[in-house]
Amino acid sequence: MTTTERTSPAFRFPGRLAEGAGLVLGPALILAGVLLRVEFGDFFPEQLAAFAGSPVLMTASYSAFVAGVVLLWPAVAAVTRRIGASRPGWAMWGGGLVTAGLFARVFHAGVNHLAFQLVDVEGLEAARRAVRDQYGAFHVFQPLNLAVFSGWTVLALGAWRAGVFGAGVTGTARCVALGLMSAMPLGVLKGTGPMSIVAAAGLCVALVPLGVTVLKAGPAPRWWTYPLAVALGVGAVLLGTAG
Repeated sequence: MTTTERTSPAFRFPGRLAEGAGLVLGPALILAGVLLRVEFGDFFPEQLAAFAGSPVLMTASYSAFVAGVVLLWPAVAAVTRRIGASRPGWAMWGGGLVTAGLFARVFHAGVNHLAFQLVDVEGLEAARRAVRDQYGAFHVFQPLNLAVFSGWTVLALGAWRAGVFGAGVTGTARCVALGLMSAMPLGVLKGTGPMSIVAAAGLCVALVPLGVTVLKAGPAPRWWTYPLAVALGVGAVLLGTAG
């Protein structure tokens, strides 16, 4: 028996629940992360100073944002598959570019984390100097900046052409809202500006209703999956913090 014969034709990775959760939680966490640091300046000196003065708030902000970015990959898979049903070319390019851009944002989040730890270990001025002196240094993800900017626009156009969000004004408006994510600032230690809020809110408008529809489209998880998920989450946190 071949691998193809052993695989159920109904199986889709990552699955309905992961896609639905990503569509709802990914945009919501990104919007929360953006709003939590709205009172601070946009660029790295102000962001480092904000961490020095409000470490819990800034940690929550940046953690929520990157968690939302990670949760977007199943969300993008859900949208891409729907586009691919009628517009496979748009699906391939839009989904590929957006996914590559998500990788780049996770890399930036790692640099952000290191910069914040420098504030604790070396002090604010030393951290500012280290970031300033190395800002713009080459790394392998730099070429993906184009994907970060263009991917959401291509994905939005594909969703519009495929009618993923429905026909008429509402569907078109949600496609435009999805494309607004291209305006989200990228790079290291970026604060919140007007376009950050617009981009994150647009992502919520576009994806959250689809996520609710996806989650309602099938049976709820069995009762034991909830305590199991909590136990696995707690175990993962404890194992991670233990090193």
